[in-house]
Amino acid sequence: MPAIAIIGAQWGDEGKGKIVDLLAEKANMVVRFSGGNNAGHTVVNPYGEFRMHLVPSGIFYPEVTCIIGNGVVIDPAVLLEEIDELQRQGVTVNRLFISDRAHLIMPYHTLIDALEEEARGGGALGTTRKGIGPVYVDKVGRLGIRTGDLLEKEAFLDRLRFVLEQKNRILTRVYGAQPLSLEEVYDKYCQYGERLAPFIRETDLMVQEALENKKRVLLEGAQGTLLDIDFGTYPYVTSTSTIVGGACSGLGLSPVHINSIIGVFKAYITRVGSGPMPTELFDETGELIRERAHEYGTTTGRPRR
Repeated sequence: MPAIAIIGAQWGDEGKGKIVDLLAEKANMVVRFSGGNNAGHTVVNPYGEFRMHLVPSGIFYPEVTCIIGNGVVIDPAVLLEEIDELQRQGVTVNRLFISDRAHLIMPYHTLIDALEEEARGGGALGTTRKGIGPVYVDKVGRLGIRTGDLLEKEAFLDRLRFVLEQKNRILTRVYGAQPLSLEEVYDKYCQYGERLAPFIRETDLMVQEALENKKRVLLEGAQGTLLDIDFGTYPYVTSTSTIVGGACSGLGLSPVHINSIIGVFKAYITRVGSGPMPTELFDETGELIRERAHEYGTTTGRPRR
């Protein structure tokens, strides 16, 4: 059975997580293909209320395999916190898997993200300061560190040493910030690696196998179409392709397998962050909608415009 893609059709926050949670009941696999913990889905179900940032919304169904694809960038601390919270609430995570090609958000990414935003002053982009942009810069610049690297500690140390020397020069010479300790970063990420090792797989092969076996596969998007790196309101966009094409590169998936695309809208538009929004309401009506619909960012808590 071909895959079904769930895409945000506005500036995000349309309720994709709720739609995926609803459809996942009849799915065999739910796969996240882009973004990082700058995206958030609020899901309310019999287990309680959850704010999901990295784990696919299908995790609440014990027979559904959930995959974090290679197109996602992962902050290990955030992911492990999310896993721990799910387990505390009685949700099993033994069918969760992470691509060995997914890039890791490192401490220097979040630092540089915040410092760059501060340097822009009044022209700040309104990023979540989670390190998303800088980690994708390193991915394209071939300086990235991937989840699979955590499984080979000696090779990881060599790569981290090389990258951290460059990042510390940027932190100290460009921004006047303190350098990061190689030993502290290495030790912390080795601990993350030990906990995440059981989840790390070649997930592109798992998705392909599921499709060959006629399984129902849901592709879970992040953010919205108007935040797409190419087709959004550039430069006030995210760092990835949020449209359905991003699902192919973000999972290692042929487009011929996608036969249905569900675009999620809501009756009004919201936006978190800077950039143009021609229909923005600054009046009592806008405030009423925001309060009645709890329009505050799942990740940052910022009021949605």
